[in-house]
Amino acid sequence: MKCLLDSHTLIWWWNADPALSPAARAIMADRTNTIFVSAATAWELATKFRSGRLPSVGRRLDAFDAVIRDDGFHHLDVRHEHGLRGGLLESEHRDPFDRLLAAQALIEGLTVLTRDRAFVGFGCETLW
Repeated sequence: MKCLLDSHTLIWWWNADPALSPAARAIMADRTNTIFVSAATAWELATKFRSGRLPSVGRRLDAFDAVIRDDGFHHLDVRHEHGLRGGLLESEHRDPFDRLLAAQALIEGLTVLTRDRAFVGFGCETLW
């Protein structure tokens, strides 16, 4: 299985938060699955950390590359195709981070691990 993590999913994984669904946790823990973390997620976490809304992620941002790799996950770069598709998606949902993740999932054929129903509105396959 190839999946893309929504930002809250990654944070809940790091914090062993019970809000992370058992299904998502099992998929993320299974090293036979390919789990991607978008550069857009790094941007979102850094933006929210800087603004004081996510103080708990600071130490992980300092070593983001290593933290992602240590978890067995893969980085997903943002390409111009992702940006174009995200900007052109027909949806009232305005969150630029979600729009970019949705575009990446659609273009790359990834299932989004998220509890956010907005991704369904983008036409993404989701799992929670």
